Amino acid sequence: MAACGRTIGQHGPGFTLAQVATEAAVAVGTVAGRFGSKQGLLLAMMTAQSDVAEERMAAAAARHPDPVAAVLAALLVTTEGVADPTTATNHLAQLGVDLADPALRAGLAVLRARVHRVLAGLLAEFPEAPPHAARILAAMTHGAQLDWALAPSGRIADRVRADVTAILETWR
Repeated sequence: MAACGRTIGQHGPGFTLAQVATEAAVAVGTVAGRFGSKQGLLLAMMTAQSDVAEERMAAAAARHPDPVAAVLAALLVTTEGVADPTTATNHLAQLGVDLADPALRAGLAVLRARVHRVLAGLLAEFPEAPPHAARILAAMTHGAQLDWALAPSGRIADRVRADVTAILETWR
């Protein structure tokens, strides 16, 4: 799965199973045999990401006693592996493909629900946060990533950190 994510970052939605196999240091037949197709690989990757998203976000948040730092840590998990504008752009282009495919879109909905669940739990510490605060922060984080991909300046994590902190401080 990690090899597929790296390959998408390098090549965008036009990636091939052969490129994933090269990245994973396995034969193309191994990838094709296990996943059947590019869509099968993407579905497996989406499922794997959804299965660990809550765990990774919760673990990142748990390392921080301050509520703002905890929410930031959880959201910064979404920026891991996206250190340059090309990688960000390639992942965003793949997102467009995922949204056009009903099965992949359903997988994104599961991932979204899990992210929102983690955020909703963390945002209980913010008495001024609106009932839909998790949705606002998730959307703002995705928007900050898109904005950074279009006009990169500094690190993506710093952009997300600054934008999320500005919102959270008003809800404290």
